[in-house]
Formats: sequence, structure tokens, C-alpha cells
Amino acid sequence: MTVHTRPWRACLALLSTLLAASALDAAPLERADLAAARELRQRALSSPLAYDLVRSLTTEVGPRFAGSPGDAAAVEWAVRNLERLGFSNVRRMDVTVPHWVRGRTEVSIVEPFPQKLVAVALGGSIGTEEGGLAAEVIQVRDLEELQALDDSAVAGRIVFFSQRMDRTRDASGYGRAVQVRARGPAAAAAKGAVAVVIRTIGTSNNRIAHTGATGYVDSVPPIPAVAISNPDADLLENQLASGRPVRLSLEITARELPPARSANVIAEIPGTDRSDEIVLLGAHLDSWDITPGALDDAAGVAIVTAAARLIADMEPKPRRTIRVVLFANEEFGLSGARTYAAQGSQEIARHVLAMEADLGAGPVWMIESRVAPETLPLVRQIHSVVEPLGVALGGNETSGGADIGPLRNLGVPVLSPQLDATNYFDVHHTVNDTLDKVNPEHLSQSVAVFAVAAYLAARADAPLPHLHPVDATR
Repeated sequence: MTVHTRPWRACLALLSTLLAASALDAAPLERADLAAARELRQRALSSPLAYDLVRSLTTEVGPRFAGSPGDAAAVEWAVRNLERLGFSNVRRMDVTVPHWVRGRTEVSIVEPFPQKLVAVALGGSIGTEEGGLAAEVIQVRDLEELQALDDSAVAGRIVFFSQRMDRTRDASGYGRAVQVRARGPAAAAAKGAVAVVIRTIGTSNNRIAHTGATGYVDSVPPIPAVAISNPDADLLENQLASGRPVRLSLEITARELPPARSANVIAEIPGTDRSDEIVLLGAHLDSWDITPGALDDAAGVAIVTAAARLIADMEPKPRRTIRVVLFANEEFGLSGARTYAAQGSQEIARHVLAMEADLGAGPVWMIESRVAPETLPLVRQIHSVVEPLGVALGGNETSGGADIGPLRNLGVPVLSPQLDATNYFDVHHTVNDTLDKVNPEHLSQSVAVFAVAAYLAARADAPLPHLHPVDATR
């Protein structure tokens, strides 16, 4: 079928194409750089390296929670593999990490209809006294509903937060729901509760519970805190809907041990004439104690490592240094990120761009940034190379990931390839975060996007200026 186009529309289309080409020509990259980046994109899509790394880390190390033997084994694994892959300047940066031990967790409905629940202690929860505790349950949806209650309605009871997490592509559902896990136990304790039970912060209807860190405040004695699976939260709601008093029993043997030693693992692909400037690729090496953490964050470790390794074979070489940082203890306090950002201001000034992979294996569906206005033409050129992979161009207000957050607060520019989180929170922080959840094609697409972005940032002729520091206390 032939489509007839009005001449003026054809002229406008041609003008638009010419203007777009002109804009790319005026941006900070040469046509040869873009051609090389397209070649890198295709090589990444066919490379098995990232999947091999995920398989190796989950098989040979498995769970690697801060302060545990698995954490130490992961550091050794990272050093060994980065050296094997030919990285330069492979080294450890010592990090002090907390050492919390989960112990045993048992939760049961005692009345009116006794049943055992699938539960997991929240990270940092205190244990119960020997023999556990039992108390009547009061249900609230969220923090706002809790705050609206009189303290007398909460005192001596177990608070059950019933809010369900929404499934979203951009992880915004997690951002809303996780406030209950992070702040709920402290808020309930302030009103006199004896324990907290939350509906698991996850989207799966499988009978598994999702852990994750909670926090306490110094002014209020801490109370035990657990998450129960979504089906068990439904069960508890149904029993509460009967109108009869519901009592739960909890027994938790969690405890806090003295701080331990871990390390950030750092490796580099040296640049040429701008080697003092650093493009950082970050992921976190640790996982929760109950899971091999294939998606969180072995996939991220594999994405940034494979991306940098592929760049090492490129011609022309990166002008800036590509630095891979595998951060210690993201899950339980960002110890590695804070230690890394505490380096002197001269070292931080060398960092011209930071990127992080910590939302599963992908695919990447959008690129966002937080860069100076004069760097936006570079971002658009990067996008032009990865757009054929189904990647949209987002705005310039990204927060970046958790581990590069301290660098962002110091003014380091951030580029965020957004990984698709639609199914990520089905297994996030659970025993089900295993290798079979990693889609090799999605993983390779993610590597391609990260590799192209880092390579072109490292090749750009224009400076990549810092931004004003962020007031992290606001």
C-alpha cells in the first residue's frame, strides 16, 4: 500500500531529521565514538560473561550478609574474579559493618483459630525474652492510621500493619510501602506496643516472607518486629474480621554482636589522557542472610563488572578511568557507601559520573540523569545508541541508587539506567531470590546499556562538571 504525504510534511520531516543529526554532531562525542559504542552494544548483547558471574557468585558463595562468613567469602570471590578478568588496581577498602544474627523466628495465631504463620524477623529486630511473648493484635493500615490512634488503644498490643505493596515498573510501589518496615516498629513502640507484625513488603502471593532492615530510635525502647507472607497476612485479616479478639505469639532469638570487618572491592580499567577522572560503576556485594541474592544484587555485580570488562577491549580506549566499586553492606546500613564517600574532597572531585545497578537483572527501560545542563547533550547522545534496545529517555532529577547516594549528595553527577522492577519484588529479600529468576537476555541488555553509557561518558571530550552538594538532612 502506498502512503501519500503532503509535500510540506515531508519537508518538515526532513528538517527534523537534519536538525537531530546536527544536534548530535554538536554534542561532545565524535561519530567514531558513537560507531564504537554501537559495536560495544552488540558485543554486550551476545556476551555470556554477566550470567556466568551471577552463576558463580550464587553457587560458590551464596548468602553473604554483613559480618558473616559468607560476606568474607564474597570479598575473596570478588578480588579473585576481578584479577582473573584482567582489571587493574584491584584492591580492598576496609569497612566496619554491623553484625546482626537472625536466629530463629516463630509466629503463630493463638486465638481464636490457632495457626502457624510464615514469618521472618526484620533486619535489626531485637529478640523476645526467653519463651517469647503473646498479646492481642490491633490492625492498622499504615503509619498514618497508627498515629491517629490514642496511645491507650495500642499499649500492650501487637500492631499489625496490613498495607499491601503495589506492583510497579519503576519501584515506586516499594518506595511507598517500605516506610512501614523502616519506621513502623519505632512508631508502634512509642505508643506502647509490645511487638510489630507487617504484611510483607513484596508483590508475590507465594507463601514466603520478605525481610529487610528496620530502624529504632534512641528515645524509645525497641520491640520485636517481623514480616509475614501475603497469604498469611490475608489469613490474619480474615481472623480479625471475625470480630473476635485475635492473639499472636512471637518467639525471636535475634541478637546484635560486636561490629565486624568487611571491605569494598575496587577495580579499574585505566583511562588514557583523562585517567585522573573517574566514571564509577557501582553495585553491592552483600545480600541478606536468608538468600543467595541472585537479583539483589549478584545481577548488579555482574552487570557493572561485565560492562567494564567489555569496555577494556574497546578501540578507541576510554579516556577516563572506569572504576568498578562493589560496596559492602548496602542491605543493613550502607556502610560501604558511607566509607567510600568519606574519602578526601580531592578524591571525590575526581569522580565525574556515577552509575549503579541494584534493581535486578533488567531489562533497562529508561535512562534518567542528574547532571549539569551542559552535560545533557552527552546524555542524549548516549540515549541515541541504546534507544534501539527499547530504552526511553527520562528526566534530569534522578536520585540514583542507594550506594551512590552519598556521592550524589556531594555533587557527583549521576546517570541512572532504570531496571524494570515489575517482577523484582516477587522475590526481593526472600529465600526465592535464586539463579533461576535471572533472565539471561534481560541481563545482557542491561550490560549493553551500562557499557555504552560508561564508555561514552569516558570518551566525551567536554568536561563533566559537579553539581551543588545536596543537603541530605532536609
